Amino acid sequence: MLDIDKIEDYDPTVGDTLVLEDIYQINWKEFACGWSAAFINITITYPINKVIFRQMLHGVNALSAFRQLQKEGMFYLYRGMLPPLCQKTLSMSLMFGIYEEVRRPLMLSGFNGYLSKFAGGMVAGTTEAILMPFERIQTLLADAHYHKEFRNTLHAFKVVGLNHGFREYYRGLVPVLLRNGPSNVGFFVIRDEVQYYRPRFNSKFYETLSEFFCGAMIGVFLSSVFYPLNVLKVAMQSKIGGGYENIFKVLVQIYNERGRKIRYIYHGVQTNCTRAFISWGVMNAAYENLKSIVS
Repeated sequence: MLDIDKIEDYDPTVGDTLVLEDIYQINWKEFACGWSAAFINITITYPINKVIFRQMLHGVNALSAFRQLQKEGMFYLYRGMLPPLCQKTLSMSLMFGIYEEVRRPLMLSGFNGYLSKFAGGMVAGTTEAILMPFERIQTLLADAHYHKEFRNTLHAFKVVGLNHGFREYYRGLVPVLLRNGPSNVGFFVIRDEVQYYRPRFNSKFYETLSEFFCGAMIGVFLSSVFYPLNVLKVAMQSKIGGGYENIFKVLVQIYNERGRKIRYIYHGVQTNCTRAFISWGVMNAAYENLKSIVS
């Protein structure tokens, strides 16, 4: 007779192993490891993120964006880091935690492995959108246009909320929803496939390096695929007040402003790939190592 507390369910189609202590008990380890991995990642990659943001907003190359930040000085380099630190740590905690809480029961109920991962990724990505106000405020603080208008993160939250209402925190929600769910699905499905087929090493160093490159390559691929949605999000969130724009109208506007060439919409994608390589590499390696510690 099977003991539900010690079930090990192996899905040969995706090389997925489930170990459940209790199907009805929330596994706090997934949430904790996701939060910690994101904290490590943000503290390392924030300056790169800011260069990419300027490229998205102004359609300039990496050198021009770097010179903008260099001219503004170190005081403004880490300005706006608190919102992404709060948002990303909570977001990654929800991403890994909710994904597992949705996927595991479905797998045990007999659902197809890929459908279970699709459902887990979509639910986790949609839930992450609750934290969008942090992303919204980060956009405003990173834009040089608002340097004199907002003193800090708390001041920006206060001004936006009091002057423009709660709905203003969620400006640009549509591209965020279109990005979050599908990108989560892509990450978890591809990661499990790569993890199953990648070589294993006895050395902890080489095993961590392998996990780094696994996350790095997935991050580069997905961030490039969904890059235009981030450009749309930045364009929509860089404005305060006024009507809420249609995503297609914003896309046409950006297309016209950038010389009616699709490749100009991808300004910053090279730097974004560098950021994604480092960011998702650190994230995946940190997550796997933290998970092995708390297991």
